[in-house]
Amino acid sequence: MIDKILSRPEFQTEPPVLVDVGASGELHARWKPFAKYAVCIAFDADDRDFGYVESESSHFRKLYTFNHIVTGTESATDTSAFHLTASPHCSSLLRPRPDWIQEYAFAPKFELTKVVQLKTRSLRSTLDSLKIKQVDWFKTDSQGTDLRLFQNLGKERTRQVLTAEFEPGITSIYEGEDKLYTVLQYMEETGSHWLAELIPKGSPRITPALLDSFTSNALVKKFVLFSLKNSAVWGEMTYMNQFASDAMLTQRNLLLGWVFATTLKQHGFALILTQKAKARFSDPIFAEMEAYSRRRVWGRVLGLGFWPEVVKKFDKLFGR
Repeated sequence: MIDKILSRPEFQTEPPVLVDVGASGELHARWKPFAKYAVCIAFDADDRDFGYVESESSHFRKLYTFNHIVTGTESATDTSAFHLTASPHCSSLLRPRPDWIQEYAFAPKFELTKVVQLKTRSLRSTLDSLKIKQVDWFKTDSQGTDLRLFQNLGKERTRQVLTAEFEPGITSIYEGEDKLYTVLQYMEETGSHWLAELIPKGSPRITPALLDSFTSNALVKKFVLFSLKNSAVWGEMTYMNQFASDAMLTQRNLLLGWVFATTLKQHGFALILTQKAKARFSDPIFAEMEAYSRRRVWGRVLGLGFWPEVVKKFDKLFGR
């Protein structure tokens, strides 16, 4: 169904636009169902783990890559200090403070190895230069600057984003970082998006020295680490557009919003979008989309997708 929708004329002239800030590692798994139809703009200043760009470029309709620091402000200079850490996934424009998290197992990943001067570019100016007016899926793992980057899109672009993913901190790790509560506050105040997912992530609360005291064997040490309960240190947040304004209720946005909701398994919201679409457009595709979403809901029912909630009810009832 996703292939059928994204093969339509609406997406030949205006393909889905994906922005990936902190694009190290591999292609975002959630984008795989529709990447071949999409334009992706990917950024990562630490190129030690930026290899996926070359290996995955053929999976996008078009891929732009920038080995730059992405900033949330327009700057008169074209370089800035960038803090390289022991793990490339923890490098940041902001100074890491492993001393603030010294009682967490993953603190060594944030040890500063070098400060380098790297090229910078703002997100807004990059999109302007590519003549991209609307970002459909915004994903950022910038190690501390997620909210300011989203805001740098500008008011018009932020209101039009269909899906936005952030990974802000709960516990302070970087100097001056954007925190999870500030993202919540900003998105609540703007009112254009709703929070579809909030997943706490983290590291066990144990010092590296205490972890080492269990064993010197690297494999066994991992078993010990994975046996400990994680503490909430940062959060994975996924927002979806409310589709509350007339400006958002275009046929293209409703089609693509349904694709994104279906990808995120938000089948209830996907059904809401089909109702909004059927009220405005006579295209039979929306009835097909509704039928597909209903089948997915029934598939969950027949697959006992409700069972975890039943278990929770019994646990609460019997005090387990």
